[in-house]
Amino acid sequence: MSTLAPRFTSPPVALTIAGSDCSGGAGIQADLKAFHRANVHGLSAVTCVVSETPGIVEAIHPIPPKIVASQVSLLLDQYSVSAVKTGMLFSISHIRAILPTLQSGMFPIVVDPVMIATSGDPLVEPDAIACYRDELCPMATLVTPNLNEAAALLDLDPVNELTAMRDLARDLSRKFTTAVLVKGGHLGNSTEAVDVLATTEGKITEFRSPLIEGVNTHGTGCTLSAAITAAIANGMNLEKAVEYGKQTITHAILNSMRWTAKKNARIPEEMQALNLFGESVDY
Repeated sequence: MSTLAPRFTSPPVALTIAGSDCSGGAGIQADLKAFHRANVHGLSAVTCVVSETPGIVEAIHPIPPKIVASQVSLLLDQYSVSAVKTGMLFSISHIRAILPTLQSGMFPIVVDPVMIATSGDPLVEPDAIACYRDELCPMATLVTPNLNEAAALLDLDPVNELTAMRDLARDLSRKFTTAVLVKGGHLGNSTEAVDVLATTEGKITEFRSPLIEGVNTHGTGCTLSAAITAAIANGMNLEKAVEYGKQTITHAILNSMRWTAKKNARIPEEMQALNLFGESVDY
């Protein structure tokens, strides 16, 4: 009987530094699915373990910052990482634990400032917002806040209108001297899902897709920023990477999976998750 020889491949490598979502819809689980869909090998450094389902954040258990820093340092030492994404970092101690290692790298960094869940639940300690604003976001290649997070980073009230959203993106880009993508999926009464990209050159680009009704997903922001990170790891320029991310999240929402919730579920609706499986991706 003949033996088989391995067919080794060397896909790009991306690292996500984020929380673990036990329902598999957000956080590290969503990031790794998005990486895999883009033919990128995903590494993960877990910052906290979150007991959650769509619409419910029941408990958050932070991993000791020293262990988070150890994960990040070891992975970046052992792998040639093409791009890094940060998600839920929870506290100022967690952010500062990884900053020295990230600052020493020569890779693009996508910062998804996960501070407020779609359900409205806070996902970081209050003093972490200032640390995002003053220390982490200025070193990013791209920052991807949702509307509430964008307003919090500028210490403003949330906005719900497209013109104000453009101003948020532009002001954040100037403040951090980096590109900023403000995610507007929950914007007003719009019939489109609009995300606004502002670059350091002052260019504003809008990415639009039809608003998909009748969905109750979570983890869309995680998935979008992870897809952008994967595209950057694959060598796409920033605008093309955002376009790819927008196409990916639209596909995932449009083809969502859905199950009937158990009889005594606290949310009396169908349980829903994004579908990131399907056709392969060519570059």
